[in-house]
Amino acid sequence: MTNPVLISVLFAITLATHAGAQPIDGLPQLKDHSFPVYYSAGHQQRAESIALRIEKAISYHQELLGFKPVVTLLVLNEADWQQYTTEPVVYGMPHYIEKAERLVVAAEDNAFWKSFLPPTDQLPENLRQSIQATYRGKDGQLTMQPFFDLLAIHELGHAFHMQGELTMQRNWMGELFSNILLHTYIAEKEPESLPALTIFPQMVIAAGTGGYPFTSLQDIQERYSEIARSYPRNYGWYQCRWHSAAAGIYDAGGKKVLRKLWNALKTKKEILNDGELVAYLRKKADKSIAGMVENWERDMVK
Repeated sequence: MTNPVLISVLFAITLATHAGAQPIDGLPQLKDHSFPVYYSAGHQQRAESIALRIEKAISYHQELLGFKPVVTLLVLNEADWQQYTTEPVVYGMPHYIEKAERLVVAAEDNAFWKSFLPPTDQLPENLRQSIQATYRGKDGQLTMQPFFDLLAIHELGHAFHMQGELTMQRNWMGELFSNILLHTYIAEKEPESLPALTIFPQMVIAAGTGGYPFTSLQDIQERYSEIARSYPRNYGWYQCRWHSAAAGIYDAGGKKVLRKLWNALKTKKEILNDGELVAYLRKKADKSIAGMVENWERDMVK
């Protein structure tokens, strides 16, 4: 089972990463945080909660990686979203704005999040129970807020590798790196949130590759922009594969793998060919990352 909105979300996040933004003017600001935090009126408590999670993630990865990015956090209602974020980013989609060094998240539940929820009466019983247990809000209604709140840390991963000036080697490496950064933090510090992070990617992968014209790493490397712009569902499938890969990479080597990958991408400035890259990742990062590249086709659910 696939959801077209689910499949296209990470493509839209990628497009937002390099866009501009309006200057901050008139928003309330939280105090006593290590980075600037602005929020829409009436949402101070939610801003505090999100800021605390991001602050913990920054602190954790600063200690692990020896680097701290500059980030400004905005927690916005729908009206303020239109003014302070980028177009055409739909309300509810967390994203990182590179030029402004700005991390933007939604303050309220919204139609975009709700569109991700599948009809539970059409799901297998075990999956229905997992979704209801994982994505049920305090009011008893299903909400995708737990999933989207975690994606904010994925966007923080882009701040780390962009500001850290890593040479990502491949178009897809920035996404894999950010997913490893996200999964590492959740597994180490918020393991109770792992189901919220992993259930939807598992659903997409299990549905197979029918209807996707591109499935190889060579395809996404050579036709990255084309696939992202013209085949958003196909692009979203790739993102789910990278989410799943990040989980396996962490399970294989723990938190040290992220540090080794950071060092490997920080050190090597020349662009390697495919064989050289696999050998380099195996030697300098981890064999699980090299294995993801080598076994991409073998591990594909068709």
